[in-house]
Amino acid sequence: MKKILILLAIFVFAPVAWSQAPAYDLVIQNGRIVDGSGNPWYVADVGIKDGRIAAIGRLCHGSDCAAKRTLDAKGLIVAPGFIDVHTHVEGGIARIPTADNYLFDGVTSIITGNCGGSETNLEKFFGDLRGKLSINLGTLIGHNSVRRDVMGSAQREPTPEEQAKMEALVEQAMRQGAVGFSTGLIYIPGTYSKTPEVVGLARAAAKYNGVYASHMRSEGEKLFEAIDEAITIGREANMPVEISHFKVANKKLWNQSTRSIAMVEKARAEGIDVTVDQYPYTGSSTNLGTLLPSWALADGSEAVRKRLADPATRKKIAGEMKETINKRNGRKRLDYAVVASCSWDNSLEGKSITRINKEKGRKGKLADEIQTVLDMMEKGGASMIYHSMDERDVERIMRYPYSMVASDGGVREFGRGVPHPRSYGTNARVLGRYIRERNVMRLEEAIRKMTSLPAQRFRLTERGLIRPGMWADIVVFDEKTVADAATFEKPHAYAAGFSYVLVNGEVVIEGGKHTGARSGQILLGPGAK
Repeated sequence: MKKILILLAIFVFAPVAWSQAPAYDLVIQNGRIVDGSGNPWYVADVGIKDGRIAAIGRLCHGSDCAAKRTLDAKGLIVAPGFIDVHTHVEGGIARIPTADNYLFDGVTSIITGNCGGSETNLEKFFGDLRGKLSINLGTLIGHNSVRRDVMGSAQREPTPEEQAKMEALVEQAMRQGAVGFSTGLIYIPGTYSKTPEVVGLARAAAKYNGVYASHMRSEGEKLFEAIDEAITIGREANMPVEISHFKVANKKLWNQSTRSIAMVEKARAEGIDVTVDQYPYTGSSTNLGTLLPSWALADGSEAVRKRLADPATRKKIAGEMKETINKRNGRKRLDYAVVASCSWDNSLEGKSITRINKEKGRKGKLADEIQTVLDMMEKGGASMIYHSMDERDVERIMRYPYSMVASDGGVREFGRGVPHPRSYGTNARVLGRYIRERNVMRLEEAIRKMTSLPAQRFRLTERGLIRPGMWADIVVFDEKTVADAATFEKPHAYAAGFSYVLVNGEVVIEGGKHTGARSGQILLGPGAK
């Protein structure tokens, strides 16, 4: 009996640890919640449990909070983690799976495989990354990559057998978890395709509820025809369309974004689900080869060198380049084209073609600068930045309700090369320059374009909003100080103003440092097994 009384005393009077377990793993207190929907901010606490948002409201009373840890967000904005739907991280993400440059910009999820370039064996791609990522990652299946696997860089239409093989590869990727199908119709070999080929491949992705994301055939002289083609593909494949890095990249067409937006509006009025994404800069970034006519780039680098070595062919290429650059694009020089990275001569990085041409001792005429470009192509080309857009178009597209923010960047090794600053500061630039300084739109609308709109577009159904049950991808930042530090001259600089970044409930950025957490997940499309 004595032993029984002792046991009862222990049961009644001893602290019962298991009944007092914290309700939450983490509570973010006192923040101004911008929930991603576009609604006005409100003050509340956010409780997180097992990687998800468990509750929102008054969860703590002073210092009394049933949580393992609390973060004080008084005076700060608490928002869903930003979703960047247009990235190019193939290769880079394997080397730097912590993706620091994105996380320091508030990005918690990325979609890669854009502009027609992707991994094609997604089972291996995902398998190699699982457990290593600090950021969530999904991918599209790219047209150029699929076409290259089947046809190389041939400048012709596919045979029926080749078309069937490409469609099978697209379907395979969709079953492996691709979120959609992308094209880069300005790049080799996709530029050699005709619309019916693309429609066939898009239909293969549409079977699995994929999105069609297009770097269109032209963003300059034939912009409007290219928009029409993208909409036509969506209509015929019966699938949503995402027009990538929506812009006006021809000086002669500056301020005609009113017309391009009207085309999207007209398509939506007809029942075609079209949205666009945009980076907040007047400079774009792509390869040097886009200055050459597409036929000159067919059949691989060795074939390109042979063409450039033949005087008659080289003269023809140069003539067509001059026609395009001068008469069609309205440019007299290539001073707007700057080298971002050059593997065979790092000293060229950060220099314009005009400057490189001058350093070669050539005359300062467009014809001479074109020869400098062709010399560079013979040696392997380069990654470039083209300052080709107008600020009025950037702001007009930014205000458009169906545009979302996306970097078109990649995972960067800090200090290497002179890349486009968009890989470091896209979201911070929108929040600082365009919202706080220029008042282009409300903060809540900007956050919607970075969170729930991208999540809706790519069917990330459990992300993009501050709601109970959603994955706890969260950014905490100071709207008064958030800013991009990266410039075209000095692009390697992390964004400022982000106090905390959480990915699936774990803090990955805190106090200006990466915590080392690897809490990122693979984001699978709706067709995944």
